[in-house]
Amino acid sequence: MADKVIHFQTFLDEEVKRVKGIYYPVRASFFRRLLCKKAACRKLHPNPDDEFCFPEVGPNYDIISRYAEQYRTDPQFRSGLEESSILEPLMVQKARPDGYLILNGHHRWAAAMRSGVEKVPISIVNLTQLSDIRKMLENSQSDKRVTLDLDEVVFCGKDDPCVEKPLAFPMNRFYKERIRRGIPALLHAFNEKDWDIWVYTSKYYSIEYIRFLFKHRAVRLTGIVTGTAQKGSHAAETAREMKKMLETKYQSTIHIDNHMVIRTVRGSKECEEYSLSGSPETWSREALDIFRKMKPL
Repeated sequence: MADKVIHFQTFLDEEVKRVKGIYYPVRASFFRRLLCKKAACRKLHPNPDDEFCFPEVGPNYDIISRYAEQYRTDPQFRSGLEESSILEPLMVQKARPDGYLILNGHHRWAAAMRSGVEKVPISIVNLTQLSDIRKMLENSQSDKRVTLDLDEVVFCGKDDPCVEKPLAFPMNRFYKERIRRGIPALLHAFNEKDWDIWVYTSKYYSIEYIRFLFKHRAVRLTGIVTGTAQKGSHAAETAREMKKMLETKYQSTIHIDNHMVIRTVRGSKECEEYSLSGSPETWSREALDIFRKMKPL
């Protein structure tokens, strides 16, 4: 056991040194994301900005051992059945010069490597990059925007009763997120007044997935920022540059959360704040009323 830990740790340290500063994420085509559902473990690379690769944090070998035991003994995994828990896809980004950078699933990848597993299930996502932000801004003719957090405001938990009806079959099998009741109507009102709509999420959704999810609700999104929880120097630099571009572009920004609507104006230290009751039944109607009563700048 100790020898295996030492061997893998040595391999990991060498792989991180090899990847750092050389490998970088690129966009994967629609067909690659659609058709590529498995990848060889040797084509998956650890993300140097993930805590898994930090010397002071590092891998949890108890977790790796438990996953490795599943790889060795799980009959569903051995038979290739997708229902097996160990077959939950690793979230990855296509990378240059080759292979994929792991976003989520480092411990399962490590367990697979130590167990001699050749291929593991993957899900390829296109997280927001600076080039995407530039293109989104170039395609916009507005100097005002509204922002919402998908995780905290737009998407609901399974026990929340105040949600929009699911999409019709077969779209409901692909888009399973539950959306807060009234969100499509609220965002449609901003579309009608030519406001840009920007949504943010810390999770590893592809930009295209979010765009088409809302397109099926007749809502047009201008900006989609995914993977905001990423850490490391590259993520911090991207966040700084993105903030600078957005501040230059927009004169007015409205941010809507669960209990407040806030309007800020470029160049002003003051902001307008409007309270929301937080009631699931009236939340969207209250936010819409506030928007309609706002005095134009």
